[in-house]
Amino acid sequence: MKRFRTCLAVILLTALVIVPVNAQWDEVIAAYAAGDYATTLKIIKPLAEHGEARAQHNLGVMYGSGQGVLQDYEMAIKWYQMAADQGYASAQYNLGVMYDNGLGVLQDYKMAVKWYQMAADQGRASAQYNLGVMYDNGLGVVQDYKMAHMYFNISAANGNNLSREYRDEISVKMTPQQIAEAQQMAREWIEKNKF
Repeated sequence: MKRFRTCLAVILLTALVIVPVNAQWDEVIAAYAAGDYATTLKIIKPLAEHGEARAQHNLGVMYGSGQGVLQDYEMAIKWYQMAADQGYASAQYNLGVMYDNGLGVLQDYKMAVKWYQMAADQGRASAQYNLGVMYDNGLGVVQDYKMAHMYFNISAANGNNLSREYRDEISVKMTPQQIAEAQQMAREWIEKNKF
């Protein structure tokens, strides 16, 4: 019985925290859209400090772009990492970008691929596109036109029009058999990772 009461108390406390967090996001969105970064920061920093992944990600964005705070890539990395560790796809993608470009960290293409892959697996089209670029250029992975074609195909299926252009560009470097294999790999990936 004591265990049940403890579980119930945790559920109720969680519900009390979630409602204000969700209600505050309308205010955050309005403040951010209006360029009121001071208000945005005032709301999201305490949420981020209490482990809210969306707030951590957005605080990372603010530090990465210098909105409402001094631009600080290391602080951006810190907040992205916290959100990414909770599985937040946008933060995983942004960590990939930071490692890809050496912003706040040493440039590390393998780490970029790791984070892009995690975000891509959650349906993030921009991460799928970036994986295509990494495979096309052999950055952090062995150059592989089939894998590049596959990721460009997946990204295009998720609405990234630039992926179509890149897919068509690398197709001229591939045999018809390789293209068919890449298309099959993309279909299988999409089937396996339904969103």
